[in-house]
Amino acid sequence: MLKPLLYGVLASLFFAFAFIFNRSMDLGGGYWMWSGCLRFFLMLPMLWAVLAVQGKGRVRAVLQDVRRRPVPWLLWSTVGFGLFYLPLTMASAYGESWLVAALWQVTIVAGVLLTPLFGQKIPVKNILMSLVILAGIFLLQADHWTSSGIWGSAMALIPILIAAFSYPLGNRKMMQHCPDSLDTAQRVFGMTLCSMPFWLLAAAVAWAVSGPPGGGQVAQSAIVALFSGVIATILFFHATDLVRHDRKKLAVVEATQCGEVIFTLLGGVFFLHDAAPSLVAGLGLLVIIVGMVCNSLVSTK
Repeated sequence: MLKPLLYGVLASLFFAFAFIFNRSMDLGGGYWMWSGCLRFFLMLPMLWAVLAVQGKGRVRAVLQDVRRRPVPWLLWSTVGFGLFYLPLTMASAYGESWLVAALWQVTIVAGVLLTPLFGQKIPVKNILMSLVILAGIFLLQADHWTSSGIWGSAMALIPILIAAFSYPLGNRKMMQHCPDSLDTAQRVFGMTLCSMPFWLLAAAVAWAVSGPPGGGQVAQSAIVALFSGVIATILFFHATDLVRHDRKKLAVVEATQCGEVIFTLLGGVFFLHDAAPSLVAGLGLLVIIVGMVCNSLVSTK
C-alpha cells in the first residue's frame, strides 16, 4: 500500500500546478475555457511522444482498441477529462487557487459514493473519515463564503461538484473497459485523444466568445499540460491501477489528493501573493491532514 500512497501524494503535488496556473491565467486576463482546452491540446503530442519513446507499437495498440470499442472510449473519456477539467477551470474565475483546490476535495466523498455503481458496498469507515476531511475544507472556506456571498460561493462550488463526480467516474469506468494489455500511460493517451471532440467544441465556443488565446496563456497552459496533465495524471492513474481490485484502498489513494490543498496554498501565497489563511482556515488545514491520515489507517486495517 505504501507505493500507491506515495504515487498519490506525488500526483497531488503536480496537480497543484493546475490550480495555481489556472488562477494565474485568470488574473492575467486569460479566458477560463482556453485554460481547459489548451491543456489537453498540448497534452496530446506530449503523451504521444512519451509512448513513442517507450517503444514501437504502443500508440498503435491504443488506436486499435479505440477502433474496436469507440463508444466507451469516447463516452468515459469525455466524462473523465472533459466534464472534469472544464468546470474546474471555470471555478478558477470565482476564487483563489487554494479555494478551488480545497473545494475540489469533494471528490474524496464522491469517489466513495460511486462504489455501488461498481458492485461494491459503500465503505462506511472511509466515508466517515472523508467527512472529517470535508469538515476541514468547509472551515478553510469560511472566510471566503462570508466575503463573497451566496452567488460567488455557488459559482465556485457547483462546477466543482460536477468535476468531483466526473473524474473518478470516468477513471474507474475506463479501468473497467481498458484491456490489461494497455498500461497507465496508454490509457491516459487514449482518454486524451478520445476527449478531443469535446475540447474542439469548447475551443470553438471560446474563440467565439473571447477570440484566440494570448501567448502567455499558451505558455502557462504548456506547463500545466506537462506537470498536471502528463506527470500527475500518469502518477495518479498508476496509483489507482495498483489498487484497482480493492475499493477501500482505491478510496485511500483518491483521498491523497487532499494534499493538493496544502501544495496549492503554499504556491498561491508565495507566487500569486494570495492572502495567508486565517486562524479558522489554518484549523481547517489541520483537520484535512488528520482526516487524510485517519482515512489511510482505517482502510489499511
